[in-house]
Amino acid sequence: MAPTASTPAVASRMSRQPSRDTAQELAVRRLLHGRGLRYRLHVRVPGMPRRTIDVAFGGLRVAIFFDGCFWHGCPVHATSPRANAEWWRSKLDRNMARDRETTEHLLSEGWMVLRFWEHEPADDAARRIALAVDSRRSSGAHTPRARR
Repeated sequence: MAPTASTPAVASRMSRQPSRDTAQELAVRRLLHGRGLRYRLHVRVPGMPRRTIDVAFGGLRVAIFFDGCFWHGCPVHATSPRANAEWWRSKLDRNMARDRETTEHLLSEGWMVLRFWEHEPADDAARRIALAVDSRRSSGAHTPRARR
């Protein structure tokens, strides 16, 4: 069970943290759309309940994740809260382990996985994503869609 916040200000700040549609994610999506790339949002990870891909090019099996520096343990910007330190360390370690497990699962299923830290410039991320999508298209690494 999660401990209570150390102060009302901390509780308020944490409750406002977006888990999807972050500023970086929205900026990258606008750039991808502007390049003519079409994608799906918040797609379930095949075979893994309660996990989603932030941006997916399903037919090409390209999965994009936008990771927050605090929540996912950025090697440059991650911090460790002093209040409830043991509980937070355990939670953040579990987040990072879940990220690794999700990436490994998708790779084993033939997906290309790209992860971006929240501090990475949106135009750099969009450029790398476009290159990955083009690479998958040119290599023929897509799966035929089932007829409905």
